[in-house]
Amino acid sequence: MSTVLRIDPADPAPPYEQLRSQLIAQIAGGSLPPGTQLPPVRRLASDLGLSHNTVARTYREMEAAGFLRTLGRRGTIVASPSPADPGIHQQAVELTRRYVGAMTDLGVDRAAVLGYVQRASGQ
Repeated sequence: MSTVLRIDPADPAPPYEQLRSQLIAQIAGGSLPPGTQLPPVRRLASDLGLSHNTVARTYREMEAAGFLRTLGRRGTIVASPSPADPGIHQQAVELTRRYVGAMTDLGVDRAAVLGYVQRASGQ
């Protein structure tokens, strides 16, 4: 995984939410395509200076939401879009790109955009 993840201690969002938001944004944006192997929980926790429980929680929540798939000892990968309607994934990615673009045109930074999405979805 060559994407950059950062936890901002000044951000009011808890670390697991920051991590989840960044991973979801990277999945939606295509920089983490389906099948991409994520780092093991303990290694990512160490890299980010987090508790392994924080990273494990993030992975569990993302798996429950359909973003990740756990393969036991073989690790965790980015899940494929639902085979029921593969076109939905592409449409969702395009809508997300347009939304993020409109928000950044307003001068809202990407971290704040994720915060607005979370608030709007009741998280």
